[in-house]
Amino acid sequence: YEVFTGKRAFSEKPAGRAQGDRSPSRPSSVVKNLNPIVERVILRCLENEPSARPANVFSVAAALPGGDPLAAALAAGETPSPQLVAASGESAGLRPRSAVICLAGVLLGLALVTYLSIHYSALENMGLEQTPEVLTQKSHEIISRLGYAGRPTDSAFGLDYDGDFQDYVEKSDKPPHWDAVLAARPSLLQYWYRQSPDALEASDFRDNLLTPGIVTKNDPPTVLSGMINLVLDPQGRGTYFQAIPPQKLPSQEEEKKEKEAGAAPAAPFDWNIFFSAAGLDPAKLQPAQPIWNSLAAPDTRMAWTGTWPGTARPLRVEAAAFQGKPVFFSLIGDWTKPEREKTTEKKSIGQRATGIIGLIVFCTLLAGSVFLARRNYRQGRGDRTGALRLAGVMFLLDMALWLCRCHFATIGESIGLFVLAASTSLFTSGVVWMLYLAVEPWVRRHWPTTMISWSRLISGHASDPLVGRDILFGVALGVIWILIFQIRYIPMMRMGAAPALFSTDALMGGRTALGAWLYQWPQAIQTTLVFFFLLFGLKVLLRKEWIAAIVLVAIFAIPRGLSSTYMAVEIPAQILVYAIAVLIVLRFGFVPLACAVFTINLMANVPFSTDFSAWYMPTSILAQQNL
Repeated sequence: YEVFTGKRAFSEKPAGRAQGDRSPSRPSSVVKNLNPIVERVILRCLENEPSARPANVFSVAAALPGGDPLAAALAAGETPSPQLVAASGESAGLRPRSAVICLAGVLLGLALVTYLSIHYSALENMGLEQTPEVLTQKSHEIISRLGYAGRPTDSAFGLDYDGDFQDYVEKSDKPPHWDAVLAARPSLLQYWYRQSPDALEASDFRDNLLTPGIVTKNDPPTVLSGMINLVLDPQGRGTYFQAIPPQKLPSQEEEKKEKEAGAAPAAPFDWNIFFSAAGLDPAKLQPAQPIWNSLAAPDTRMAWTGTWPGTARPLRVEAAAFQGKPVFFSLIGDWTKPEREKTTEKKSIGQRATGIIGLIVFCTLLAGSVFLARRNYRQGRGDRTGALRLAGVMFLLDMALWLCRCHFATIGESIGLFVLAASTSLFTSGVVWMLYLAVEPWVRRHWPTTMISWSRLISGHASDPLVGRDILFGVALGVIWILIFQIRYIPMMRMGAAPALFSTDALMGGRTALGAWLYQWPQAIQTTLVFFFLLFGLKVLLRKEWIAAIVLVAIFAIPRGLSSTYMAVEIPAQILVYAIAVLIVLRFGFVPLACAVFTINLMANVPFSTDFSAWYMPTSILAQQNL
């Protein structure tokens, strides 16, 4: 104010007035022909409310006529600092009218997504009337009727899809009538329950976040004496049972004492109990030679053949008992594959290409990120503060995800799992820290405009109008993505593809469903960083931005399309989706891409229904509210 007018902005404080009540006279009232833009900047700096003033000197310089410090830094061949990037660009978001139109478009798109999800959903025809908790109670009843009384030390349950049956129907039924298939037996959705005389401790890590302690149908392996596995269909009918008998048999002296005590010899097991639990009529089955072995060591084996109730599909029933107690019972179809045998099925060209490209991408990411992160760190180019904050967010998300997905049994085991979870969370957050240090300075140097909203968000200005605009754009683009994927279902289903199958974690509700929602956040962050790293790496190698974009789209889209049975539909859809992703990166940057990835991953896995009383509807309503 003093530089432009030669006078003080504020004179001595008038008597009886507070400091905050004073307002300076407009500079143009003192100096004629003053640039209105300069006057506006001066008055903003003199606002009574601190939050209304420019955030820093970069904001002041950028607002003055001809003052674009970001452009000046780029013209001088310098890499602009994160603070300079955050202060540059627009300070206002969307106009109210544009924001309302965009929000209305998002809501309309979500409504269309919901309609298509319901229309092409497999769950609508399965008759899912019984919740997982009800199926758990039925499992207890069936196991008790089979002669296995007593409360187990530990148990777990979950839902899963029979992918082998899905592939079989798509290939053998010409054309598949999925409405009839989903309403009949066998069911595409399976409920599994397992119990153990000891704590169930999973030995494997899950997905690329390396979450430990997630018990599944086959992890830990069913090898401990007293372990029981049971599989039911959604109506509570048994389809699989396995119990591991004692490893050590009674000695002759012990058997003699039991006989002297009046213990009766074990009677043959009545398999009608199992037929009743499985909803089968034994009169419609014919005895056959057993050909399937289980991990149990039986002394009696039985087998029957027939057809699945209500269909013409061949059915084989295999059963085994040990000392009068059942240890194995399984309903087997032509699609059932032996899980303990090495598969001889050859992979398709698309599957092999996906594996090769995935290995190349992984090695490139690992080697390139280590080299570039080390170089940027030593030269002081990286945004260390932003990288540390992002790594901290990843660590907290991974730990929260572990709390939602882990199976807790004993205190001792939980402590060990906590150490594993903290270790894997530190590893994944360290990888994100390294990726961010590797790619962020390069992006800030060559495409700083794509980093403006991200720099403001990472610095703590989550309520910035530009951040809000980019989040809204990201959700809108994510909705467009999911619509593309859903519309591609229309010709694919006419060609025989199965209806949409949603995440089974979302069907479990409670802690598991919350974990499915939390899982999308670290996935979106990782995907965004990988996408940026590959795009800018290709630009450095190929020199031309448009060539790098085409190659990147081909790397992601072509293998996915070739691995699909419906390549004529899948390849164009994948190309369109990844082309939109490239446009998001080049035009808007980090924040919209991460929000778009989160949106499509969330909406593609949430079940919907026209019946608002369906037991899994709260999960879908919660997901839409969170979005």
